[in-house]
Amino acid sequence: MAQAPDDAVDRLYGLPREDFIAERDALAKELRADGRRDEATAVKALAKPTVAAWAANQAVRSQKRDARELWKAGDQLSAAHDAVLAGKGSGAKLREATERERAAVERLVDAARGLLSASGGDLSEATIERVRETLHAGAIDLGARDAVAGGRTARERAPQGLFGGGADVFAVEAPSRAGKGRAKAEPETKAEPKSKAKPKGDDAAARKREREEAAERKREEAAARKREREQAAARERELKAATDRVVKAQRALAQAEERSAKAAERLEEARVTEREAVDALADARADLRAAERG
Repeated sequence: MAQAPDDAVDRLYGLPREDFIAERDALAKELRADGRRDEATAVKALAKPTVAAWAANQAVRSQKRDARELWKAGDQLSAAHDAVLAGKGSGAKLREATERERAAVERLVDAARGLLSASGGDLSEATIERVRETLHAGAIDLGARDAVAGGRTARERAPQGLFGGGADVFAVEAPSRAGKGRAKAEPETKAEPKSKAKPKGDDAAARKREREEAAERKREEAAARKREREQAAARERELKAATDRVVKAQRALAQAEERSAKAAERLEEARVTEREAVDALADARADLRAAERG
């Protein structure tokens, strides 16, 4: 089956989250009209990113230097962790690598928090924590790295395996030479009960996540409707204000024209009076000269 065009996927996941569905559907329609039906189907199947996934994507895209540092720190942390489990590393190096990776994650989390704030997105601690987990998973989980590093993940990610503990990964101390075999076996022994309970926990977590996403969609739809109402009301206020300004300007123009007409009328009257006065003066002078000759 054909894949969605790479540049299209990159563009869609870089959009504001509220624009994703409309732009995705428009692109799918365009591809279908061009006869590229398989690609259209692949594009239509692209999932809208969750709030946390969107924030992680945009943080990685906008903070490229911090993102590169995170991938390097994640590789260092994975190597240090493997070395400890193999009995060749040290707890100090593991703690150092963990601190480096944690610092890189937090810089991107701060960027994501700012992006969410600027976009009016959800700034709850639950959302921020999911952003943090997604970035941490991208750093140390090769299965999540491509999507997270490319800024194209549609869902939150969680670190798999022993790294699922996040900030507590350096709790595994470097084993002594005499106890290598026991140190290697301990993680498997501790992990076994978790693996037995994992399906039920995963199902519960998935149901919880579905409920949260459904509630989130409802909140987003309500917020979108509220924004539309507010924007419509704002447009009506602007139209009314503009109409009022036009009416006032027309009234002022009419008044100015009326004043100008009256001024012109008074000026004409003054000119007539002036001409009459000049004529009267001329008549008086003529009468005076006639009287002097008589």
